[in-house]
Amino acid sequence: MEEIKSKAPRAAEGSALRELADDPSSRKRFLKMVGGTGAAGAFGLFLAACGSDEETTTSGGGSTGTSPTGGAASKGDLEILNYALTLEFLESEFYRQAIDSGEIKDQAIADVAKTFGEHEQEHVDALTATIEQLGGTPTEAPETDFSKALKSADTILSTAAMVENVGAAAYLGAAPEIKSPEVLAAALSIHSVEGRHAAALNQVAGNSFQGGDPVVGSIPDGPFAEPMDMESVLKAVQPFLAKS
Repeated sequence: MEEIKSKAPRAAEGSALRELADDPSSRKRFLKMVGGTGAAGAFGLFLAACGSDEETTTSGGGSTGTSPTGGAASKGDLEILNYALTLEFLESEFYRQAIDSGEIKDQAIADVAKTFGEHEQEHVDALTATIEQLGGTPTEAPETDFSKALKSADTILSTAAMVENVGAAAYLGAAPEIKSPEVLAAALSIHSVEGRHAAALNQVAGNSFQGGDPVVGSIPDGPFAEPMDMESVLKAVQPFLAKS
């Protein structure tokens, strides 16, 4: 079989992805947690896109080790959760301001924007609760400045598409470093929603046939989604943060 390669970094040693790639029993428990056998195909693609070099294993083969965290979130996982929370704060606030701006005249698009905004707020609530449950301190919502993005319906749609593309790429980029299978399951679930949001918005914004850039367009540059590291993500959203 031809080797599957992606542009993403290989899953880190000790990470949940590494354990799931190497240990069939851990992978089986994880797939059951995120939706049973129907999740297997999605997880396989997610694993490949995250840069794992998984090898085929026979029954009874693979690692029998456990995650260093024993399923509990590490300090690194809490940092990733707060990083994700910052992005979800931005997305939720953007949709709120976009709807309040009155620039979106098409009621169908306005309804979609409201629904997507509700999804992002639910992500905020879930991430906040998870961080607190794991003993961490949730980051505060950043001060935002979407004034340039809210000038018209066109700028709102193009910005929404870009932000959702960044969100999906951010979760993909962070996944190889996550230690806890539970946190990875949450990231996989949210990544899927962000990707669906991005696909719908790219279509409405007219970005469907652009490719080669994880921030713009629905058509990817290759068979796997392009991840973004934290530095690139924060640089992409910097224009939407209020200057102090």
